[in-house]
Amino acid sequence: MLAYGATIFLSAFLLFQVQPIIAKMILPWFGGSSAVWNTCMLFFQSVLLFGYLYAHWLHQHLRGRKQAIAHSLTLAASLVALPILPNPVWKSATGNPSLRILALLAVTVGLPYFLLASTSPLLQAWYTRTHKDGMPYRLFALSNLASMLALLSYPVAVEPNLSARAQAMVWSCTYSAFVLLCGVLAWRVSARGDNSEFKMRHAAEEADAPPAFAKQLLWVGFAACASVLLLAVTTFLTQDVAAIPFLWILPLSVYLLTFILSFQSPRFYQRLVFLPLAVAALGFMASRLRADRPKIAVLPQTALLALALFVCCMVCHGELVRIRPHARYLTSFYVRVSLGGALGGLFVGLLAPNLFNAYYEFPLGLAAFTLLAAAALWRDWRWKSRVFRWAARGALAAAVAGYLIFLGTIVRDIVNPYRLVVRNFYGQLRVKDQPESESNPYAYRSLIHGVINHGVQMKKEPYHHEPVSYFCPQSGIGRAMAALAGRPRRIGVLGLGCGTLAAYGRSGDVFRIYEINPLVLRIARTEFTYLQDTRARTEVALGDGRLTLEAEPSQGFDLLVMDAFSGDSVPVHLITREAFHTYFRHLKPGGILAVNITNTYLDLEPVVERAANAFGKVALVYDFDPDPDDYLCYGCSWALVMDPATAEAHSGLQQGAKRLEPRSGFRVWTDDYSNMFGILR
Repeated sequence: MLAYGATIFLSAFLLFQVQPIIAKMILPWFGGSSAVWNTCMLFFQSVLLFGYLYAHWLHQHLRGRKQAIAHSLTLAASLVALPILPNPVWKSATGNPSLRILALLAVTVGLPYFLLASTSPLLQAWYTRTHKDGMPYRLFALSNLASMLALLSYPVAVEPNLSARAQAMVWSCTYSAFVLLCGVLAWRVSARGDNSEFKMRHAAEEADAPPAFAKQLLWVGFAACASVLLLAVTTFLTQDVAAIPFLWILPLSVYLLTFILSFQSPRFYQRLVFLPLAVAALGFMASRLRADRPKIAVLPQTALLALALFVCCMVCHGELVRIRPHARYLTSFYVRVSLGGALGGLFVGLLAPNLFNAYYEFPLGLAAFTLLAAAALWRDWRWKSRVFRWAARGALAAAVAGYLIFLGTIVRDIVNPYRLVVRNFYGQLRVKDQPESESNPYAYRSLIHGVINHGVQMKKEPYHHEPVSYFCPQSGIGRAMAALAGRPRRIGVLGLGCGTLAAYGRSGDVFRIYEINPLVLRIARTEFTYLQDTRARTEVALGDGRLTLEAEPSQGFDLLVMDAFSGDSVPVHLITREAFHTYFRHLKPGGILAVNITNTYLDLEPVVERAANAFGKVALVYDFDPDPDDYLCYGCSWALVMDPATAEAHSGLQQGAKRLEPRSGFRVWTDDYSNMFGILR
């Protein structure tokens, strides 16, 4: 039992430790958006399915030594993939990178991940075949415990202490040890053979008909529903905070915890406890999808969403355990459970961004959960009193219908008040017209990414051509523009938004804008007029700003503006030391780097200060808080990074600014190292 447990534990730990390792390494190569993680999850869930199919095939078609030989040879072949260091040739600065990400993962970690995925069901089948008192489902719980420990240890122990390359090397060495351990166990099992007493004792049970097709559909359905909710909650969190391992790992850990509790013992799932809690969870999650939802601080919101996800996944996985088959059909059961997970990942990671114009997968996941839970209750309510049975079923149907209608109003409000709603790999974009009102005398049009305002244009003069919102003349970026007045300027901008910064353009100026999302460019040109109205010459380079700048010769910018956000999420690869090195290469001597550090959840000041200090620069921060009756300007924070001599030459820049000082113990962020825990507000 110890050998089985150790091998399964190690395989599951490696299986889920590699997910944040490899995702973090490739995140900067594809724009740094939350969609990168969802695409990675699609890959992991799909390969998990293939691993379970492989285990099922071995269990059904090979016996004894043949099975050991086949599995040992495959294990040995997987060592060719080590170390798991992705090749930079896969980097993509433009377009939809979903297929490129999937291909990169297949080449880099495909075979090792495939074999790790197959280990738990395969070893459970071996254990059942060779032990007359086998309890294989507890080994599945042990597997999920190891998976959760792998995930939880990453943001608190691995990420803060090891560079990305070191993480990959340590993982590769540990995987080699797993290959040896699993290979030895395979040969020991083949030498032992089947337990004939066990086989005879269960011959009658094994002769039973396989589970009904309807029950198999429920296996797939509950697994798919839990997967959709997991990814939908992860997207909800990461699109407006940051696409970081912690916010990937927490929902996935909660998801795995429900697997552990459900498969460790059926007593952990009690319908009388979890179904009422599920009603509350469904109400809370639906309320967070409303456009008029109140703001909640990041930690309480994250905790409440994690708790709601736990309750829903506990119901899904608890119901799975209630209808799980006899151990003879164990590998078949796991194949269908993994199929459900893969279908959920396919729906959220690949189909939804290409089929939907808005984030419909979250309300659809809630609707599917409601229908499945109701179906499970409907199926089991078989009281003798027909009147009581149908009264209960009628009440259940009415409650489900009411909730689905409520979700329908939320889906309607996702698109109804907006002039335009579109979506692609990089997220959801909405354009909204706001008429004049008592609370705001100015009519305006705004661009919204996720739930974050990414730019505003007033609809009437005298402000139609003026920079407003986060870019007012009184803000830090306005001060930088004023400091460089008096001569033609060459200005670079990472992040187009609706094109507000072009309003600062004058004759002779050149604005070179870097934008990764082609939909943003289309909207800026068709729904707003900043780009058409500016007196400056504008150039637009489609692609990830940093990757494009790395490939270009020095642009000689007087001012380079870093204003690239995905929702309220800051792509980490745009604020590392290597990124700042690229920015400074493109600045003229005496040029200024302006970084928008406005953020609800993250304190970016120490990140900017450390990066500036690494190059002998100073960082001046301007926190702008407009008057309550100022309808044109928004509160914002900008950091201007420059040489000390430049700061002295532009004495006006120092008025109202604070100079950032080093924060004790805070390390400079690099492409290999970042730690979001240190900057959470």
